[in-house]
Amino acid sequence: LGAFKISFTGFILLGFSDRPQLERVLFVVLLIFYLLTLLGNMSIIALSRLDPHLQTPMYFFLSNLSFLDLCYTTSTVPQLLVDLRGADKSISFAGCVAQLFVSLWLGSTECILLGVMAFDRYAAVCRPLHYTVIMHPRLCSLMASASWFIGFVNSSLHTVFIFLVPLCGRNKIEHFFCEVTPLLKLACVDTTGNENEIFFASVIILLIPVALITFSYGQIVRVVLAIKSASGQRKAFGTCGSHLTVVSLFYGTGIYIYLQPSNNYSQDQGKFISLFYTIVTPMVNPVIYTLRNKDVMGAMRKVLCRGYDSR
Repeated sequence: LGAFKISFTGFILLGFSDRPQLERVLFVVLLIFYLLTLLGNMSIIALSRLDPHLQTPMYFFLSNLSFLDLCYTTSTVPQLLVDLRGADKSISFAGCVAQLFVSLWLGSTECILLGVMAFDRYAAVCRPLHYTVIMHPRLCSLMASASWFIGFVNSSLHTVFIFLVPLCGRNKIEHFFCEVTPLLKLACVDTTGNENEIFFASVIILLIPVALITFSYGQIVRVVLAIKSASGQRKAFGTCGSHLTVVSLFYGTGIYIYLQPSNNYSQDQGKFISLFYTIVTPMVNPVIYTLRNKDVMGAMRKVLCRGYDSR
């Protein structure tokens, strides 16, 4: 009966409703961040398409990451902005299922994709003479597709298992979007088995790419230290530094949320850390990748000059 009722009434996203003054500030800040996220990530996708010099494996994966970040942010932030400005903070049952599925799918895909991007950097620095052979366009497409597919399967399983848990009429989610841990806390049965399954899946999705990234950068550092010219070292570190910064931001927050014991989970901390990986990280990714990247900055100048000359 409880599950039947929920399917009609939906859920209430409590979010930051206990802090009305913070809600007003958050609305303005998050709206600005969201617009910057759209602008930055769409710019990277457009530049990668328009400039022939950026049609390389690195920018192919970066375009995938930018598209993923656009979708990931859009799956949660517009709903949050509506909730921050209105008294009605409800979300339909179908909307909650869709939001959980999409956010899990894109988050899992990003985990795998960042590992793939680390392998690309390893091939570029450690196997430069064979780079174009190793990172063949067909292999790049296959690895990107595999990232999206693994994320899809992981999200499908998680979403089904979570919404099979009886809720017994409970529908107030202590979060600003439909997230795994707050949803499980609504359950009226023991969820230890579900938590163990989620923990095991999170270990695979998070730590296997981390192991690949650690190996890749261990090899990169070894090769870079063997380069005698300072300019060569700077170029190699510059190529990889941006990706390593993004990896640290994303995996740091992901591991904190998904790999800590549920009895240590703090609802307030969970909300603010979720804000970080749903809006802050997707916003800063384009900045991190373009700030010290001469190729992207050069492509941007070309496009802007071309648009100015056409006038």
